[in-house]
Amino acid sequence: MMARDTGILADRAIAALFEEGRLRTEKDLDLDQIQPASLDLRLGSKAFRVRASFMPGPSHLVSDKLDRLSLHVIDLTEGAVLETGCVYIVPLMEHLDLPENMSASANPKSSTGRLDIFTRVITDYAQEFDKIPAGYSGPLYLEISPRTFPIVVRRGSRLSQIRFRIGHAMLGEPELLALHERETLVASKLPNVTGGGIALSIDLTGDKDGLIGYRGKHHTAVVDVDKKNQHDIFDFWEPLYSRGRTELILDPDEFYILVSREAVHVPPHFAAEMTPFDPLVGEFRVHYAGFFDPGFGHAPAGGRGSRAVLEVRSHEVPFILEDGQIVGRLVYEHMLEHPSSLYGSGLGSNYQAQGLKLSKHFRL
Repeated sequence: MMARDTGILADRAIAALFEEGRLRTEKDLDLDQIQPASLDLRLGSKAFRVRASFMPGPSHLVSDKLDRLSLHVIDLTEGAVLETGCVYIVPLMEHLDLPENMSASANPKSSTGRLDIFTRVITDYAQEFDKIPAGYSGPLYLEISPRTFPIVVRRGSRLSQIRFRIGHAMLGEPELLALHERETLVASKLPNVTGGGIALSIDLTGDKDGLIGYRGKHHTAVVDVDKKNQHDIFDFWEPLYSRGRTELILDPDEFYILVSREAVHVPPHFAAEMTPFDPLVGEFRVHYAGFFDPGFGHAPAGGRGSRAVLEVRSHEVPFILEDGQIVGRLVYEHMLEHPSSLYGSGLGSNYQAQGLKLSKHFRL
């Protein structure tokens, strides 16, 4: 395949940003910090508890706002608890000095979304969350608001990830349909391609035991975000079963883990992202953690049959989800080059070949 001049940066190019001084960090990179098409971002040594979320705006530094809005400073060096319902701003270890032709976007990591931790990256002079304009030079901050479980974080914890891109690389609908015909992006006989993306629907038929998902419990113990297989599922989650009905009533402000009906495939020369679904079709939000790396669901990388796990929250009113209802769309972008490693290929990827699956922190 010919080299492209627009697209998402792959792992080698991300590493080169550090070598060129375009990315700087307070300490050496973790060995697995660079992913096939993204970089994990690490928390710094302190968190600012603030009164409310905020946007810096075109004329302010984040630090200006923190001076005015900060209620308390928390030392993260040895670890600290972040409580549900509170908003925290944490300076990140990574600092950007992007070239004029390179922009970036951020998203929660998969495990972060599955814990219902609301996170957004903020830059100085920002007018949008999670969007880093081309040529940005300055620090990065992470807004953190645990919604369901209190969490333990520490300096170096990784809750968010960043993608770098040059130019516009998103596939239009004809190109997306053509790629689907060649590569089968979602396991659907009649793919719904509109709004620049390919639709995913909800599976409410359940597995062989009728399990369709989980609902987060309230008033639980804390979850340590850096420890795998640490917590008993049933201390934190209520399993949900179909009981012969292929619908689920979402209660307002409850958090659900559900799964897509379709298997998802991201070929090696592409990266995908789940886009927020149009609120006009239902008052619910799906999938906080939107990045799908090259190789997700790719059979040679051990991913045949990988489905999208969906983090779902209803807002103002109860809402009935029905089996097969469209709940989100995947948009695909070109990679600038083939990554040196694909998702799942010896990277210790936690969610390759997944079905319905909670975050890595829980054990049965």
